[in-house]
Amino acid sequence: MKAFKIILQSRRHILPFNEAARDLRVLNKPLWLAQRDVLAPYTRHETELPVGAPLPQTQEVSIVYRDNLYFDEYYMQAFLQAAEKGGKAVRAAFAADDPAFREHCLPLSNSYTQAGNLYLADLWYYPRGPEAGAEPLVISLQSREIGYYHVPTYMAYDQGDLVYQVPLRTLIAIDSWVHIFIADTVFGLFGRGARFENRLKQDSFFMLKVLGTAMFEGCQLLESSGLVQIGRNCTIDPSAIIHGPTTIGDNVTIGAGVIIENCIIGNNVNVSQGCNLMLSVIGDGTFLPFRAAMFMTTIMDNSMVAQNTCLQMSVVGRNSFIGAGSTFTDFNLIPIELRARHANGTLQPANRPVLGGCVGHNCRIGAGMVVFPARMIESDVVLFTSKERRVLDRDIFYEDSDHHKLSKSKLHQRLYPRQGEESAESW
Repeated sequence: MKAFKIILQSRRHILPFNEAARDLRVLNKPLWLAQRDVLAPYTRHETELPVGAPLPQTQEVSIVYRDNLYFDEYYMQAFLQAAEKGGKAVRAAFAADDPAFREHCLPLSNSYTQAGNLYLADLWYYPRGPEAGAEPLVISLQSREIGYYHVPTYMAYDQGDLVYQVPLRTLIAIDSWVHIFIADTVFGLFGRGARFENRLKQDSFFMLKVLGTAMFEGCQLLESSGLVQIGRNCTIDPSAIIHGPTTIGDNVTIGAGVIIENCIIGNNVNVSQGCNLMLSVIGDGTFLPFRAAMFMTTIMDNSMVAQNTCLQMSVVGRNSFIGAGSTFTDFNLIPIELRARHANGTLQPANRPVLGGCVGHNCRIGAGMVVFPARMIESDVVLFTSKERRVLDRDIFYEDSDHHKLSKSKLHQRLYPRQGEESAESW
């Protein structure tokens, strides 16, 4: 029996995007659409409730969740199977010692409710309609340690090896731009690779099928169509090297000498000569001129990162431009704890020894900028390269935008005002 889906709105905007989490992209898909696709097999109709609205009175089986949650099919399948088996009203919960939750979900978040040694998430299952007293249901994320074991010791000064706790199932509240990075790279791309490795070990038929495909195509295993999925109407230069697991959308152009490893490439993307993409999510309509380099980086739709630019462990919003020769650094040379913007707007520990920066929507960043680790640039900002503005060592807000200095400042329209503000600019 399919359930009634009840969506609780979370209208709190996420810095620096100035947009609700539901409208941001995770793994190149709007969060609201990712939620809908995962729950489609389990639900037949839905309603969306504004903040503070009471739950509807119904006797139907109901799934209730906050719209800032990202969950994958593997977590939801385990959660609903356990909930249906118990036959009681339950609420998703994490054990405090779950490594993936402790290391990656909890820092910089305020969406979880602590209850003793458990943390409760805004996801409920009601077998007889919404009711009081839902019991916590702990679903392990089944994390495994994956990372970089051969880095200099000073790069992991507080946490031992530079590693991530990679789950085979994902549930995370998007309260900060850092959670987009975690959901896309650590939980998304790393998680996809971990599940693929598990399947190779556990399913002999699948392993033989993948090996047979590689042999038939006359290529290495990681380059075979079993791991590299390519959409329609794509143009890929023969000299490009593409290793899976990688997904490439429709109408994509990949130039000579490009290297792609374990990425998601959206539709209508142009990756020009010599670009290097590793563990990155490249959104629809993105343009990467020659020799752009992305490592563990997310770029949302219709943005451009110009030539010779390097982004590491960073997030870029939609419709933004980053000028040539810019560098987003990810490691403090002095061992000072990295801090990023918490959900409440304050700077708090990011719990990461290395972390890049974040650019909001509709930004224009001049060439040759150097961005310090964990810094953010708010949506609608324009930064001109100058003697005074070459190194960004602090967060940049809309008031700091260089376009305010121009007499024709209205030529750059403000599209993403802060929550509660009205845009002062219009055409």
